[in-house]
Amino acid sequence: MVLNIRQREILDLARAAGRVGVEELAEKFDVTLQTIRRDLGELSDQGMLDRVHGGAVLRSGVSNIGYEERRRMHDAAKAAIARACARQIPDNSSVILNLGTTTEAVARELLNHRNLTVITNNMNVANILVSNESCDIMVAGGALRRSDGGLVGDLTTEFMAQFKPDFAIIGTSALDGDGDLLDFDMAEVRVSRAIAGLARKTFLVTDISKLERSAPVRIISMAELDAVFVDRPLPARLMEKCKDWETQVVIAE
Repeated sequence: MVLNIRQREILDLARAAGRVGVEELAEKFDVTLQTIRRDLGELSDQGMLDRVHGGAVLRSGVSNIGYEERRRMHDAAKAAIARACARQIPDNSSVILNLGTTTEAVARELLNHRNLTVITNNMNVANILVSNESCDIMVAGGALRRSDGGLVGDLTTEFMAQFKPDFAIIGTSALDGDGDLLDFDMAEVRVSRAIAGLARKTFLVTDISKLERSAPVRIISMAELDAVFVDRPLPARLMEKCKDWETQVVIAE
C-alpha cells in the first residue's frame, strides 16, 4: 500500500513524539475524526502504528526510536523527574547511571553535587559530569554503541560487577502494565540487570509515555526497585502493586 501525504506526515509525527492523538490530528489537517481514524487504522494494518485509546503509538516492539528523537521527547517531564531523583542523592555518595536520555537528565541535575563517585556505561553521562570537578567518574569498557554513546557487552557487565554503589539509577524503553521494565537490546539488558542487583538502592526514572510503548526483552520488575520517579501518577492498578511491593512512587512536580 502506498501512503498518502497526510499518512506520511502522521507517521513522521509519531516518530518524533512517540504518540499521536485523533483530535489533534483532525485539527491539524482540518479533516474529520473519522478520516483520521481511517488513516490510523490503515497505518496499523501496515504494521507502522499501534492503535491506543484516542490515537496511536509508534510500533516499537522491534527497534527503538532514534536517540535524537528520544532526547527531544517529553524533555520538560524528564527534567522534572531528574530534579526529583537528584534530590534523593546526597553528597559524598556513589551512583551508577546507565543508558537513556532520562538518566542523562539526572546527570545534569547532579552537576552541583559534591564528592560523588559516578560509575556509568553512558558516554553522554560522563561528558555531562566532567565539568563537576569534585565528581570522580568511572566509565565502563565494552562495545561502543555509536547511536547513543552506550557501552554494552560482557566486558561492561564484568566491570559493573566490581562495585556496590549506594544508588543505581536506571531508565527503561518501555513499561508493561504488570510492572515489568522492558528494552530492545539484550546486551544492554544484561548490563541493566547487573546494575540493579548491585546497588543498595535502585531507582527507576521514566515518564508515563513508556506505558504506551512495548519492547521484547524484560529487564526486571518494579517489585525489585526501591523507588520510581515519574511525571504523572501510574495507573491505579499499578500504583496498588507498587504499594504491595513497597516500591515508593515519586511524582515529580
